[in-house]
Amino acid sequence: MPVIHSFDFLREISTASVLLRLTLAMFCGGMIGLERARKHRPAGFRTYMLVCMGAALTMLLSQYEAYMLNHLWVPQAAEIGIRTDVSRFGAQVINGIGFLGAGTILVTGQQKVKGLTTAAGLWASACMGLAVGAGFYECVLLAFVLIFVAVHILPAVELYVIENAKNMNIYVEFQSLDNVGEIINRIKAQDVTIYEVEVDHGKQTPSQHPNAIFSLRMNQKGTHAKILATVSELKDVYIVHDI
Repeated sequence: MPVIHSFDFLREISTASVLLRLTLAMFCGGMIGLERARKHRPAGFRTYMLVCMGAALTMLLSQYEAYMLNHLWVPQAAEIGIRTDVSRFGAQVINGIGFLGAGTILVTGQQKVKGLTTAAGLWASACMGLAVGAGFYECVLLAFVLIFVAVHILPAVELYVIENAKNMNIYVEFQSLDNVGEIINRIKAQDVTIYEVEVDHGKQTPSQHPNAIFSLRMNQKGTHAKILATVSELKDVYIVHDI
């Protein structure tokens, strides 16, 4: 294929090629992490940049070792009996990113999981870095565009889908259990069906306030924000948000 052959000189292990790959990895990783940084997530601009560059560096190291073992290091390798599978370097990167990604996943007091998108982005960034290090530029371009779209553009689509979804769960903290009836009446006044209520007295939770999770079914589209605003107007309600 003409496109593939046009990049052949950049796939060679040379100073210019190494500089290009590491720079490209830093740029792609940084651009992906920029959106996470704007949202003040645990892993942001510099973290993504370093992860992607580190993965590219690992792949470059595996290519360098494979080349040296088959050229300049042939006598020493034969004498010592070195046999190396260079693909194992990339596999170890993927395993290592699992530990880093796990550190970004948090479970809130309301049993809401946060950080999954950040962890997935780190993993995808590391995979993209491996492709950069391998000199697979066509794959890097496609992966960067798709990851960029998923991180920067699809959140707006996701928000639209969630806002117009038929089902919704909201978490509410309030002053006393006597407020549950008033909250239910406020919700039902918005033409919403409540099909489950899970009440917690709050003594065993960090907030120490009574709280409840309401499972709702919307009869009209686009009422999510209106329901949250209506419930938050109650003077005895401390916290309300969707989960």
